[in-house]
Amino acid sequence: MDPQHYDYLSSFLLGASGLSLGSNKEYLLESRLIPLAQSMGWNGIPELVANLRVGRDKNLQDAVVEAMTTNETSFFRDKKPFEVMVSHIFPKLMQARAARRTIRIWCAAGSTGQEPYSIAMTLLESFPELRNWHVEMLITDISQQALGRAKKGSYSQFEIQRGLPVKLLMKYFEQDSTAWKIKDDLKKGMRWERFNLLDPFNRFGVFDLIMCRNVLIYFENATKGDILDRMSKQLANDGYLMLGAAETILGISESYQKIPGLESGVYAPVRAAVGV
Repeated sequence: MDPQHYDYLSSFLLGASGLSLGSNKEYLLESRLIPLAQSMGWNGIPELVANLRVGRDKNLQDAVVEAMTTNETSFFRDKKPFEVMVSHIFPKLMQARAARRTIRIWCAAGSTGQEPYSIAMTLLESFPELRNWHVEMLITDISQQALGRAKKGSYSQFEIQRGLPVKLLMKYFEQDSTAWKIKDDLKKGMRWERFNLLDPFNRFGVFDLIMCRNVLIYFENATKGDILDRMSKQLANDGYLMLGAAETILGISESYQKIPGLESGVYAPVRAAVGV
């Protein structure tokens, strides 16, 4: 790949989505963008870059970002976060929200939907009384294709086998031809929206729990810090942020603090009292 094309695409992706390619990722660009270029009738990356440079085709810009988006996910991924939800987070939130009986959750990188559906199953299984509460879940992702799949809630046998217990499969899914489809009851309170984490959050309002797992690893530290700082303003004073198992706020954001006794990856805004 021409180094100038690589530099241009790296700069474009960083500005458009926050994705930081770094160096020596030519193979990744070629494997994902050459098929995209060919689907549009072009010979390869040089023509794709030439059309991107014109800067007038928003659909092309979105398609390039979409092609480079990683949608790796699974049901009950890492398990520990869901155990912490049951043992600590939702008992605390339900106690604090007993008067208004409302809980708001934001899955900030919802991908193809396994995470939000895993949360919904966790709540219904462990806290059935929440059926009588207003539980709202906003699911966002930069990939329109991934969100479309998430909203449909249809999964292959391979996807089902990645982390979903048979008991929950039989209870919350129905077989649809060769796929398994989420029952509509599990989608109650869910709202789906294509969203770029580089854009302002304030119109979303305040959340009790923000899930931002395994997405910031693709961003530069300055971008991570900006996103995390802005997210802290969307958290209730006694709310929670959950990052991925390999992610941390150390050296990136001072807007959060660890919660004594809880696993790494779970944080409270600094304005909250220690020990929430």
